[in-house]
Amino acid sequence: MLAPPPLPPALVDHAPGPLLTLDLLDAMRAALARGERVWPGSLDLGRSHGGASLTDEGFAWRGMRYPWPGPLRPRTLYAFDGEAFVPVSRYAGKLIKLVPTAWGVPTFEIDGIKMLPTAKESPLDDARRKVALVQPRGKRVLDTCGGLGYFAACCLEAGAAAIASFEKNEDVLWLRTLNPWSPDPAASGGRLSLAHADVAQAITALPDASFDVALHDPPRFGIAGELYARSFYDQLARVLRPGARLFHYTGSPNKLTSGRDVPGEVARRLAAAGFRAERALDGVLAIRR
Repeated sequence: MLAPPPLPPALVDHAPGPLLTLDLLDAMRAALARGERVWPGSLDLGRSHGGASLTDEGFAWRGMRYPWPGPLRPRTLYAFDGEAFVPVSRYAGKLIKLVPTAWGVPTFEIDGIKMLPTAKESPLDDARRKVALVQPRGKRVLDTCGGLGYFAACCLEAGAAAIASFEKNEDVLWLRTLNPWSPDPAASGGRLSLAHADVAQAITALPDASFDVALHDPPRFGIAGELYARSFYDQLARVLRPGARLFHYTGSPNKLTSGRDVPGEVARRLAAAGFRAERALDGVLAIRR
């Protein structure tokens, strides 16, 4: 496993090296076997296309030479640690890993549980549809559970004035340093701030009516029930100005096994906290009254 570097002050400082998958390695080796010395694909998950120079000993990318790796596993991303290609994963009580997708933009897993939807579209496109619901252009955005930063990236793309993002999990912040699709606060022109903090606690220190938009993508209820609690929704209502829009991801956990209606429960709690709430996409769209 790749050892995590210390978190830099900006929290995200993207590593410049290539990211390999089993499919990419097979494609480069097949090109070399055909006598080709240049492979035209992408080594940063489709973020750019510059190709690689191939030799029997390894390949060169962006002016740096790398040895051919040993056997790679499917559904795993590999980064170069200075000596060899190792999985972008870390175990600290739970196994967390960056996972490639058919769309290029990766998702991540914690103990084998996929954290972002990828079946029908890329996780970035999924985030883009949800961000469109809250209309962030020119507005101040609260991003409660930053994850890999796709909500923040889409808000930047949509012209948000400022985004305050919080992420509790240090391992997730580490994954962001290796994910070329995660936004870098240092490259945002000051529009994105990213704090290593638990939003359930940090929100209590935020000023009243200080945000125009909120995006809330918490872990499952069984993992972070406090982020579905009426007390947390009261805090969201406090920091959002009247008329502010909130998208709350819920999914539909336990719907088939127990008939539980989590989106309905969330909508009712938000209504009690001072929102007009309705189901939207795979969550709830709410407007601060």
